[in-house]
Formats: sequence, structure tokens, C-alpha cells
Amino acid sequence: MITQRPLSLAVVGHTNTGKTSLLRTLLRDSTFGEVKNAPSTTRHVEQAAVTDGSDTLVYLYDTPGLEDAGGVLDWLEQNTSARSDGIERLQQFLDSEAAASDFNQEAKVLRQLLQSDMALYVVDAREPVLNKYKDELTVLSWCAKPVMPVFNFTGGQDLTEWVTMLARRSLHVYSGFDTVAFDFDGEIRLWDNLATMLPERTTLDRLINMRRCEWQQLDKEARYEIAGFLLDVAAYKQEIDEDEPSEPVLQSMQDSVRQLERQLQQQLFQLYCFYHNEIDSTDWALKTFEQDPFDSDLLLQYGIRTGTGAATGALIGLGIDIATLGGSLGLGTAIGGILGGVLPNVHDISDKISGKKTLHIDAETLTLLAARTLDLLQALQTRGHAAQSPVRLNSGKVPWQPAKLPSELNKARNQWKWSSLNTHLPETSRKERETATDSLMERLKKN
Repeated sequence: MITQRPLSLAVVGHTNTGKTSLLRTLLRDSTFGEVKNAPSTTRHVEQAAVTDGSDTLVYLYDTPGLEDAGGVLDWLEQNTSARSDGIERLQQFLDSEAAASDFNQEAKVLRQLLQSDMALYVVDAREPVLNKYKDELTVLSWCAKPVMPVFNFTGGQDLTEWVTMLARRSLHVYSGFDTVAFDFDGEIRLWDNLATMLPERTTLDRLINMRRCEWQQLDKEARYEIAGFLLDVAAYKQEIDEDEPSEPVLQSMQDSVRQLERQLQQQLFQLYCFYHNEIDSTDWALKTFEQDPFDSDLLLQYGIRTGTGAATGALIGLGIDIATLGGSLGLGTAIGGILGGVLPNVHDISDKISGKKTLHIDAETLTLLAARTLDLLQALQTRGHAAQSPVRLNSGKVPWQPAKLPSELNKARNQWKWSSLNTHLPETSRKERETATDSLMERLKKN
């Protein structure tokens, strides 16, 4: 097998158009470079690589922003001969004092492009077509390397004027790729469009196939973790004496579920390579959810009904009724426990005879947790690695109705070993529920 030489791509463009942001998303690395809403954030050329195992497929070079291409063009017209070709004229410029002083940023960009196979020219789609952008494309064209424009911040923008200008410069291949609102298919189109501009596309075809496999595997791993989390919570239970105060146990169970949910959030963030060094990861995870999972208002926002209907269906016929429950735990506490997502239950008549009650997480809260985690997954799969805003959730959609919980979650009620909150042995519980996790994961793929 012949090993292909890695493709070398220079990411170029006017200052503050999102070059580093593009690289962060293509690299799946929210820590690459520095992103600020200010000009000239990138001062030097930075290299990064996209690899497939031990093989490097693409080298990406983040370059400083072009600030005065018009000045460079004026210098070239005044100090070089029109009879020389573009590369010859650029070489004269790069050897000059001007390249080391007044046009230091532009010189770094041009040197890198001359050493690269091609360029991604990043355009802020919100900007009108100005002369400075035309000058940049003129100077870049003298490097005699393929240049593909990439439109950033494309949401709601009319690109007609830009497309017309690019066509007049024989730039007919371009891509839209928003670095904040990520679109996986858009990334694949970007790589595919690049491949059409090169004489040999084997390397980029390999990269495209690798990305597709990665994306499918990420989705599978994420849904597996979500399925395991839901089974972990569904199997969680605490047994108390009939006359034992319930409030401390209810609060403890809620705290345990909250902590388990935070752990899942962090797993998903890390799985999709979102790292935020500027803030503590736990705090960041909490910020992805504005409301407590045990907040009854949040249940209503997802259209999940609570109250007497759910209580009656869950309790009557299991050897206990609302009046008996209220007499032993206090009716206010009982109803509060139901609405708070922790449901008192009696599994069999022996529990009632022994004066014991079992507390578990109710179907309504399990449904809410499923909806929220699937919302988070959707948010991460459509979030660019340059995004700086908090994750917003609450789609209002649920994967199932509480009365129709997946069979795997219903089965978990009687499988106490499935919950790490019961065993305090996460890996043991994970192995115990492995078959059910696989089955529930497949169900979650349909949502």
C-alpha cells in the first residue's frame, strides 16, 4: 500500500473572521488557539493535524489575520515588474524590509500558503463585499495555489453578492460552515468540495470515511451512556420503616440522582471534546441545565403530567392506598414525594406485613431525565467548538410517555444490582445491566 503524503491546508482570511474558530471545530478541540472578538488575536502560524490512527492525513495551519492586503498590493505594483509571474513578485516582497516591518502579518500568511497545498479562505458572511476582501483574494491568487472560500456565520445571510464576486475571480467552489451552529453534513461537504479542487483525492476520501465512522461511533457511545444512566436511576431504591421520617431519605435520593446526572453531562461533554479551561467543569455542567430535574415546573414544560392520576396508577393495587400512605408518612409528605420524583411503593404484601416501604424514582422523572439527556446530546451534536454561549435545552419533547416506559426501565425496578447507587460499585452494576443497556440504547437511536 502506497502511503499518501499528508495534505497541507493554510487557513487564511481577514482578521476576526473566525479562522481559529473553524480550526477548533474541524479539529474537535475547543482549546486550540485563542478566540476573542478582537482583531489580530492570532499573531503567529500555528500547526495542527488530523490523524487516522498513526497516519497524519491533513496538516492545518492557523495564520494571522490579513489586515492590509491593499497596502501589499500597492507595494507589489510599485516595486515589482508586471512581466514577472505572481510567485516571483511575491518572493521579492517577502525578501524586502517591508515584509519584516509594515506588512509582517501578511508576510506570514503568504509564506505559509506558498508552502501549503491549498488555502481555506474564511469569510464572515455577515460582512458586505468590500474592496479589502477583493485585494486579499488578488494577492492570495498570486501564490498559484487552490483557494476555497468558506463562509462562516451563515445563519440567515444572503450570499448572492459574495458568490458573484467570487465567480468573477474564477472561484466557483465554496462551502458554508458555521463554527458556532455545527452541521456534520456541512463538514463532509467542505472536505468533499476541497477534494474536487485537487488532482488526487484519496487522502480526503479517507478523511471523510474516518469522520463518518467517528460520528456514528460517538453517537453510539453517547446513547449507550445515556441508557446506562437511565437504568442506573430506575434501579435505584431505598427501603425505610413505615414509621421512619421520609424527608431525609427523599432528599438524599434526589441528591444522588442529581450527582449522577452531572456525571453523565461531563461524560458527554468530554466525549464530544468540549473542554472549558476557563471555568470548573462541574460548574459548567450545571450551567447546561437551568432547572432542577425535580422541579415540577420542568415536568410541565415537557408536557409530563403529574398529580393524582399518576399517584393512583402507581399505588392502588399494590397493597396500599393514598389514605394509608398519608397516615404513615403524612399525606403532605407523600404527595410531595410523588411530585418531587421519588415515589413510595410497596413491591409485595410481605413489605406491608413487615412494615417496610420502598422508595424509587418515578416514571415521570425517568421520562424527564431521558428527555433532558437526549436534548443535551442533540445540543452537543449541533454545537461548534468555537461556541462561547451556554448550552440551551428544553425542546419540550419526550421519547415516550411515563405510562409507557421502555420494558428495560420497568425491569430495572426489580434489579437492585443494576444501580451503582445501590451497590456503590459502578463497574459491577454496569456489567449487571449490560444486556439491558444495549437494548435500551437501540431504542434511544429512534429518538
